[in-house]
Amino acid sequence: MDSQGRLILPVDWRESELDKTRELYIIKRKGYLKIIPKRRIDLTENFDKADLGIESIGNWKRFEGKLHEAESREGS
Repeated sequence: MDSQGRLILPVDWRESELDKTRELYIIKRKGYLKIIPKRRIDLTENFDKADLGIESIGNWKRFEGKLHEAESREGS
């Protein structure tokens, strides 16, 4: 840290962890700071990962039934 309170981040970390935006989240915790690179999240990445045992949502009532069955199994 310099005399003006600026943090110095290692060049190799900046090159490997920061994208073009070079933005960070700094999270204050008791006794330490957590520095996390700000990244754009792809919300579509996990869209096709859930398997409810049906081909498509052509029949909404059937889909709801399968969804409730899956929730019931998780809660057990």
